[in-house]
Amino acid sequence: MDEVIIRLHIEPLEDGGFVATSPDVPGLVAEGRSVTEAAEIAQSLARKIAESCIEHGDPLPEALIPHATVLQDLLVPVGLR
Repeated sequence: MDEVIIRLHIEPLEDGGFVATSPDVPGLVAEGRSVTEAAEIAQSLARKIAESCIEHGDPLPEALIPHATVLQDLLVPVGLR
């Protein structure tokens, strides 16, 4: 299975929770109760968008086309009590 890296923009919602969007995947909008949940839902949604494009013969967004990439830095959320 190929893997790609996409950027997520996550911001808090006024009523609680978080929304994730991606400048790399048009139409990706995911809401979650936490940053982690929003990111996980966004990850799943990006995969479904790619699968839909492939199934319908539509072009993949550039960021979802597998290329050789080297990870240099990874930011991860850490929940604190």
